[in-house]
Amino acid sequence: MPASRRLLLSAGLAGLALSRTARGQVVTSPDPAAPDPSTPWAAAPAAAAHPDPRVRALAWAVLAPNPHNRQPWIAELPDGAPDTVVLRCDLDRRLPVTDPFDRQITIGLGAFVELFRMAAAQQGFSAVVTPFPEGEPRPRLDGRPVAVIRLAPGGIADPLFAHAAARRSVKRPFDMARPVPEAALAVLAATVDAPRRFGAATDAARVAAIRDLAWRAWLIEARDEAAHRESVELMRFGRAAVAAQPDGISIFGPGLEEGVAAGQITREAMLPGRPGYDIMIQRYTSMLAATPAYVWTVTPGNSRAEALASGRDWLRINLAATAIGLSLHPVSQALQEFSAMAGPYAEAQAMLGGGGVVQMLGRLGHGPVVPATPRWAFETRIRRA
Repeated sequence: MPASRRLLLSAGLAGLALSRTARGQVVTSPDPAAPDPSTPWAAAPAAAAHPDPRVRALAWAVLAPNPHNRQPWIAELPDGAPDTVVLRCDLDRRLPVTDPFDRQITIGLGAFVELFRMAAAQQGFSAVVTPFPEGEPRPRLDGRPVAVIRLAPGGIADPLFAHAAARRSVKRPFDMARPVPEAALAVLAATVDAPRRFGAATDAARVAAIRDLAWRAWLIEARDEAAHRESVELMRFGRAAVAAQPDGISIFGPGLEEGVAAGQITREAMLPGRPGYDIMIQRYTSMLAATPAYVWTVTPGNSRAEALASGRDWLRINLAATAIGLSLHPVSQALQEFSAMAGPYAEAQAMLGGGGVVQMLGRLGHGPVVPATPRWAFETRIRRA
C-alpha cells in the first residue's frame, strides 16, 4: 500500500520554489480563506450528535489508511434496514497499474471495516461483518458488495479506538538512535489473530536485507513509466486543489503554495529528468535509510476475504503503534503484482512469507508528529439505497 508522498516532497519542493523565487519569480500568497482539507478529521467526533449510529461510525471509518489515499469506499444505507451498511468499492478509485488485482484496494477497504467496527463499539453496538456475501470477484473487484455490516446492541469499546484521531502513516525518516524494543513488537503482534501472522525484524542484518529489497522495489515503481505516471496523475497541487479533490497525493502547505501559484510545482515537474522527480528520489533515499525496524502481515492464502482481514489487522497495528509512541509507514511496493515487480515480489514472499502470502510491509520506528492526510467529507461517501 504505497503512501501519499506529500510530506516527503514538501520540504524539497518548498526549497525549489523558494530558490526560484529568489531569482525574481513573481508569486502569490496562499489564500487563508481556502477550505481546510483536513476538516473531516475534526468532523468525526462532531458526528456524535447524528441520530443514525451507522453515520456516526462512518464518520470515523473514512479516516482509515488506504493505498494512495484513494478512499475507495462507498457505504450504502439500505432503505428499510436501519441496522445495515453495504460496503462497495468505488471502481473509479482503484490503481489498475500498480494494483492490477485490487488486492491493496481490498486491504484499504478492510481498514475501513475495522475502524467502523471500533466506532460502532464505542457507541455500544457490535458490528457483524459478512465479507463478500455475493462471492469474491476475480481477477478484479466489481460492483458486488465487499462486505455487509449489521449493527446489534452489545458492543464492547476497544481501547485502541482512543488513538484513531491521532493515527498517521508517517512518511519521514525515523530516529535511528532509538531502537524499537522487543516489548513493543509483542504489543503489535497481539493485534493479529491466527491463522494470520505478524512478523517483525529489528536485527540489523535482517533489517538491512529488507531495507535493500524495499528500496529496489521503490525504484522499480519510480522508474516504470506507467506506474510512476499513475502516481503523478493522482497528485493535487496547492490547498485549493486538495480541498476540491482531497484524495490521491496531496502537495500543499507552507512554502508550497507560492511555488504552485507561480507554476514551478507542477505535474510535469514530477516526471523523470525534472526537478520534482529528483527531489522525490533524494527524499525517499534518506527516508528509507532511516528505518530501524520492519513489520509485516501474512495470510495462509490469497483470498479476497484474507486481504480484507489483513486491512483490519493493519489498522489495528497502526493504532497500537500510535498508542505506544511508535510511527508506522507502509512500504509495500515489493508486494505489488504488476509485471515489472515480479522479481522483488518473489523475493518478499520467500524472505517474509514463511509459506503464506505477505499482505503488508511497513517501516516502524520513532518518527515526528505529522499532520493528518486530507479526506473527503464522510457525507460524500454515503449512498442511500
